[in-house]
Amino acid sequence: MDSLDSIREAVLGQIAAAQDADALEAVRVSVLGRNGQLTALLKGLGALTQDERKVRGAALNVLKTEIETALGGAKAKHEGAALDKRLAQERIDVTLPVKADSDGRIHPISQTIDELIGIFGEMGFTVAEGPHIEDDFYNFTALNIPPEHPARQEHDTFYLTPRAADGSRKVLRTHTSPVQIRTMQSQKPPLRIIVPGRTFRSDHDATHSPMFHQVEGLVIDKNIHMGHLKGCLIEFCRTFFEIDDLPVRFRPSYFPFTEPSAEVDIGCSREGGGLKIGAGADWLEILGSGMVHPKVLANCGLDPAEYQGFAFGMGIERIAMLKYGIPDLRTFYESDLRWLRHYGFASLDVPSLITGAR
Repeated sequence: MDSLDSIREAVLGQIAAAQDADALEAVRVSVLGRNGQLTALLKGLGALTQDERKVRGAALNVLKTEIETALGGAKAKHEGAALDKRLAQERIDVTLPVKADSDGRIHPISQTIDELIGIFGEMGFTVAEGPHIEDDFYNFTALNIPPEHPARQEHDTFYLTPRAADGSRKVLRTHTSPVQIRTMQSQKPPLRIIVPGRTFRSDHDATHSPMFHQVEGLVIDKNIHMGHLKGCLIEFCRTFFEIDDLPVRFRPSYFPFTEPSAEVDIGCSREGGGLKIGAGADWLEILGSGMVHPKVLANCGLDPAEYQGFAFGMGIERIAMLKYGIPDLRTFYESDLRWLRHYGFASLDVPSLITGAR
């Protein structure tokens, strides 16, 4: 029994002196492992008499339990210390501001699309999408665009080869209007959609790009009239530019797919060589609109005598440039991080009708 007391004292001392989990595991293996000191004593019980084995075995079990308890307590202590050390090293102060020079930025195009979805979403519009490569029917014919129209010419439009059996070719969509056609063919009225997306035209300068973004809107129902169109777009213009009394006017125009058609202008001032939206005696055109042409409705399988609707479209880059003072369209696609840091938006700048754009 004296030997067990010395073993207890020595092992408990080693457990107390262990500096980390690895050292503690080494102590456990040396005592309780397959070839450990206490394991060897337990194996030796078979050489004792029955009475000796009973007394010696009980003492060894008490010692084993005591050592296991000490090991468990020391292990928990070391694990707690390791966790405290890790928490101290990895601690994040959530009250610190985000580092402006290293955080990502949301592109103005993406931000403007989110704003458009937010505004028109409050009016009951849903988002519709369609393919970038279109058939002639969806991009031109169904929209009442005649064969001789300039938009069909190769100097304006990107065509794909080869030609189909009927001589037609696929085309990179020149507007998002084909999605309106597909929606009218696949869904029954009432319809209320907006179609933001990429479009493609053969043009490139400070205000035009071969690839750009449009958003178009379509409302189809019974008894829709021009007053609904005007109310919708006036509300949009004033909400998007955040000017409650923004002057808005509708100027007669012509589009093959609407009748009557109207350009939409907003009030502005060009005094001093700059542009200020919402004040002054000048006007600035920002989008086109009109009542859906009866031929377009008929091309989509809708009865013009039963259904009416209105449509509108605008360039997303254009309205983003006007709202955020971006002078050159080409900079949208130059992948200049300095430009993006200046004109981009923080990830938490989620547009809403309550918070505004920023």
